Amino acid sequence: MKHLIQTSFIAVLAMPFAANAAQTLIGVAGVISALLNFLVPVFIVLALLYFIYGVIKYIVADSDEAKSSARNVMIYGVIGLFVIVSVWGLVAILQATFGTTETTLPLPTVGGGGGF
Repeated sequence: MKHLIQTSFIAVLAMPFAANAAQTLIGVAGVISALLNFLVPVFIVLALLYFIYGVIKYIVADSDEAKSSARNVMIYGVIGLFVIVSVWGLVAILQATFGTTETTLPLPTVGGGGGF
């Protein structure tokens, strides 16, 4: 029941955003691009903070078991940074290859002129 209440609350908070959502494919691509441009640096900062947390945990550790745990945290932080930057770079390479670096997409048009 608690999960249902939380989900309902989040859905109600999202309604104003849905009402002002993009109406065209170009608008949707712009929203996705803006979202990715915001999220990638946030994920990089989070992975970097996780790595720094591991370094501090390693420095403060007094036993070999605690140092091993801290070393794993540092490794996971570096792996996270690597994955984030790699995917970001791969997306940039694909955009450059296919020429989709802009958020404007060519929309197909239908000929004719009915009278509707």
